[in-house]
Amino acid sequence: MSRIVAIDFGLKRVGLAVTDPLGMFATALDTVARKEVRSYLKKYHQKHTISAFVIGDPRTLANQPSSVAGAIAAFRRELLADFPDISQHGVDERFTSRIALQTIAGSDLPRLKRRDKGLADRISAVLLLQSYLESVQHRAEQGAAEGAENPIKPIDQP
Repeated sequence: MSRIVAIDFGLKRVGLAVTDPLGMFATALDTVARKEVRSYLKKYHQKHTISAFVIGDPRTLANQPSSVAGAIAAFRRELLADFPDISQHGVDERFTSRIALQTIAGSDLPRLKRRDKGLADRISAVLLLQSYLESVQHRAEQGAAEGAENPIKPIDQP
């Protein structure tokens, strides 16, 4: 069974999350250095089939592309070259880092684990993936209510 991988892109670190084989639940996968993420995903894809990538789309509060948008566009082109048959979906990632940090602060994790910057990246990736799964479910329910045959389509491609 295939999995969907969410990517919380950062210039230094990339948080990754993945669905279960049935595509129902989002789970933190790993935090990888930016320069190693493509090779990590290639190795992961050899063991587990990836059906789609969900990539955070950083926007400002004014709904404009953030300063990292160019780097993410370049990364998406690299992913497309490495995985031409795997669809990419953008998900608004405003507030995911803030929610991740609040989640960590409110947890009962030891202080040393709460300081792990990679933890926030992984949680942000889980939030992105969960948001995507909920939007797909919503579109499926909406399409079923309207009698559509296939309401689920890729959100976008680079």
